[in-house]
Amino acid sequence: MTAAQDLYGDQWGGMVASVPAFAAEMPDHALADYLSPITVPLPLPTGLSAAMAWDDELLPKELRYFVRDVADRTQCPPDFVAVALVVGISAVVGRKFSIHPKQHDDWEVVPNQWGCIIGRPSAMKSPAMKQALRPLAALEAKEREKHKEAMTEHKAAGEMLELERKSAKDKAKKLMTNGDKAGALAELTRYADDLPSPVPRRYIVNDATVEKLGELLNENPNGLLLVRDELGGWLATMQTEDGAVGRAFYLECFDGSGNFVYDRIGRGTVFIESCCLSLIGGIQPSRIAPLVRGAVTGALDDGLVQRLQLAVWPDDDKEWSFVDRWPNQAARERVEGVIHRLDQMPDDPRHALHFVPEAQELFNAWYTEHMLEIKRDEIHPALQSHFMKMPQTIAGLALLFGLIDGGIEAVGLHATARALDWADYLKSHACRLYGAAINAPLMAAKLIQERKDKLPEPFTPRDVMRKGWAGLETLDAVNDAVSILAEHHIVIGYEVASEKGGRPSRRYVWRRAA
Repeated sequence: MTAAQDLYGDQWGGMVASVPAFAAEMPDHALADYLSPITVPLPLPTGLSAAMAWDDELLPKELRYFVRDVADRTQCPPDFVAVALVVGISAVVGRKFSIHPKQHDDWEVVPNQWGCIIGRPSAMKSPAMKQALRPLAALEAKEREKHKEAMTEHKAAGEMLELERKSAKDKAKKLMTNGDKAGALAELTRYADDLPSPVPRRYIVNDATVEKLGELLNENPNGLLLVRDELGGWLATMQTEDGAVGRAFYLECFDGSGNFVYDRIGRGTVFIESCCLSLIGGIQPSRIAPLVRGAVTGALDDGLVQRLQLAVWPDDDKEWSFVDRWPNQAARERVEGVIHRLDQMPDDPRHALHFVPEAQELFNAWYTEHMLEIKRDEIHPALQSHFMKMPQTIAGLALLFGLIDGGIEAVGLHATARALDWADYLKSHACRLYGAAINAPLMAAKLIQERKDKLPEPFTPRDVMRKGWAGLETLDAVNDAVSILAEHHIVIGYEVASEKGGRPSRRYVWRRAA
C-alpha cells in the first residue's frame, strides 16, 4: 500500500477514478497533493504598491469638467484623459514659454511633457487618448485646410511666375541683341528664385523616421506631439541596434531646448535647431515591465524610461455601466478655448518666466525636501534616476497651469501648489511602476495564472517560454514565476523520467478547485 492509499484509505479508489488521464504519470505524493481537499490555492499578492487615486483638484477648472465627462462616457480612469490632455496642451505651448525654476540661475525648463498611460487591454486607453486629444486634432484639421488653400494659391503664383520668366527671357534676348549683357542678366535674375512652397503647420505625428521627424521639427520649431496608440512598439524599437541613433535623438528631445545634428548619405548633414517633442502613448503592464526591468538591472539605463515622467497606472476599476449621452459641450468648448488661446500666442520672441516670490518659496521647500529624500539612498537607483528628473517636470507643469489660468508674466502660487500636488501623485505611480519591475517574478506568475487556459495540462516551463509572453522569455524567468505559483499551492510540480534516459522532465498541473 502506498502512502497516498494509506492516507485516504477506502476513498482512494474512487478519488483516482475521477481524475484526468495525466494523473497516471504523477507520482503518488504529487497525486495525493492534487486530490487533497485540505490544501487550497492561496491568492497571489497584487505585487503592486498603492498608487494615489485621481483627484479633480489636480487640474484647473477649465479642464476638469471635460476630463470627468470623457472618463464617464468612455468608462475609463480619469487619469488617462487628464494625462493625455496635459501632454497635448504642453505640445501646443511648446517652446513659446519656459521657466527658470531658480531666481538667479540659468536653469531653464521648457514645459513639454512625456506621458504614458498604463492599463490592461480593456482599460480603454486608446479611446481616452483619442477623446483627450480631439481638440488638438481639430487644430491640425484646420491647418490642413489652410494648407490646401495655400497650395492652390501657390500653384497659381507659380504659373504667374512662369509667365513673368517667359516675358523676362524675351526682354533679355532683346537686351543681348543690343549688347547689354548686364541688363539681360538683371532681367533674368529678377525671376530666378522659385517661390517657397507653403509649409503645413503640424501638431501631431504618429510614425516617422528620425530623419523625417527632424525635418518636421525644423518646419515646426515650436515643437510636436508624438502620439503612439501602443507605446510598447516604439519603446521596443528604441532598444534595438538600429534604434540607437533614434534613441539618442529622442533623449535630446525630452528637454525641449536642445538641438541635434545627424549626417546621412543622400540627405547630407541635417541640423535640427529645435528638438522639442512631447510624447503620449498607452501600454499594457506586461509590455512595459521588461523595459522598466532593464532600467532596474542597468541593462537599459540611459534614462529613456525615466523620462516617462507622467506615467500613470491607476487601479483596475471592476465596475462598468452603460453610458449613452451627448458630450458636455460647454466643457469641451472651455478646453478648446484654452488650447486656441495658447495656440494663438506668438512663438517669437520666446518668454522665460519666473515664480512669484511666494511660489518660489514653496517650490524651493519642496525641491529641497525632494532632493534630500533621493540622497538618503533608501530608494532603488532606477527610481532615484526617475525622481531626479521630476523637478524639471514639476516646474514645467507649474508653468502650464499658470498659462492655463491666464498668467503670462510669472507663475503664481496656486499653479505652483497644484504642480506640487502632481509631484505626490506621480511619485506614487512611479513607485508602482518600478516596484512591479523589481517584483517581476510575481508579476510573471500572475500573467501565467491569467493565461492558464492557453497552456496544455500538464505544462512544462518550455511550454510557457514558447508563448513569448512579456517577462517570460527565458527559462530562468519562467522557473522563478512557476516557483511562486507552487509556493502558493496554485500549481503542483512533479518529475517524469525521460524515455531516452536523459534528465527527467519537470511538469506542472493546476490544483483542482475545492
